[in-house]
Amino acid sequence: MIDQFIQFAESWISKEMWIGLIVFSVVAFVGTLIAIPAILIRLPADYFLNHHHKPWFANHHPMVRLFGLFVKNVAGIIFLLAGIAMLFLPGQGLLTMLLGILFIDFPGKHRLEQKLIQHPTVLKAINAFREKAGKPPFIFA
Repeated sequence: MIDQFIQFAESWISKEMWIGLIVFSVVAFVGTLIAIPAILIRLPADYFLNHHHKPWFANHHPMVRLFGLFVKNVAGIIFLLAGIAMLFLPGQGLLTMLLGILFIDFPGKHRLEQKLIQHPTVLKAINAFREKAGKPPFIFA
């Protein structure tokens, strides 16, 4: 039975692609175990309460600002895509998607952040990270 599944899977996806997916999954899993708590711990407790658009690199040359925004949005897209993949692969899918959304600039971002962060499972996990680090839980209106 397993051999039939492997043969079927290999007819759709090559062995190299499977190896790439496995390597991506392991790297993304380990990376998110490190990056997500580190970033969520550094956010102030009132981040979602007093959230307003703060321009990145506002006091820098316009080209530096443009490059910084590009890098931030690309990182956000990578985290978002990794989070979507982690819904099916091992990893912290919802938390990784939330982190990606925090980085990306788009209309309606604040409403989506609020909806995701206030999901009971996500909020419980995030506040557990923050409690272990000695940080207060996030507060909302």
